[in-house]
Amino acid sequence: MAMSNLVTNIEWLDELLPEGISIPSSMLISGPGGTGKPLVEFAFVAAWLKAGGSLIGIPLQYPRGELVKMAMKKLYDMDLDNYQGKVVYVQFDPDVNGFEKTGKDALKANMVKPEIWDKTIEEAENMLDKTALGTMVFGSALNLLLFSKTYKELILNKLKDALQHDKSRTYVFAVSTSALADKIKILEDVADNLMFTRMEKPMTLFLKINRMKEVKFSKKEKAVPISKEMLKEINKIAEETRKTRIPEIMKI
Repeated sequence: MAMSNLVTNIEWLDELLPEGISIPSSMLISGPGGTGKPLVEFAFVAAWLKAGGSLIGIPLQYPRGELVKMAMKKLYDMDLDNYQGKVVYVQFDPDVNGFEKTGKDALKANMVKPEIWDKTIEEAENMLDKTALGTMVFGSALNLLLFSKTYKELILNKLKDALQHDKSRTYVFAVSTSALADKIKILEDVADNLMFTRMEKPMTLFLKINRMKEVKFSKKEKAVPISKEMLKEINKIAEETRKTRIPEIMKI
């Protein structure tokens, strides 16, 4: 794939990234829990789909793909049902040995296991239409995978390898630093593009870019124009997900 740039055409984000992002590249959106990282991530997802790319979503933050669709509609007025053949969701399921196809745009898999990670991504890509822009893999709350007692180091290395070495796809990962911050630092160090979020009372989301690959960017911190209602909604979903996912993953 020839190197090119993707400009998001989202006003608040273009102020920080007037040249967009390099393609292919890897991005990590990092910050404490409850600071709206997936909502920033969805801006890049929206831009990617509108530019004609295909998408593989691993939304650990969301227990169902339908919640991703609802968030995208509220945030960026995008109906993901209009992108048939362009989006495949991978749902985490600790009870699946490998992966299973659950619909024309959905798989379920135990993504904690590194060998299943690779096979699932390959299967999801086979389900997508081929596009000139290529495939973006986005994952939210991927730090949850690091709670596995058996696979934590192996899956950390898999995430690190994807961010550092795999240039066949564009990656956008969101991770929380509220736990296992030393492990997250390893991912922060290798990502091509690195951004940080924080929340300020009463409930304002801020984004700051640390580095970008081969494009100019603003180093100013910017308030992200996302409503308190959306931020509260994502925080509620994230808290419910943590309560169920972490005990499941710790047993693996």
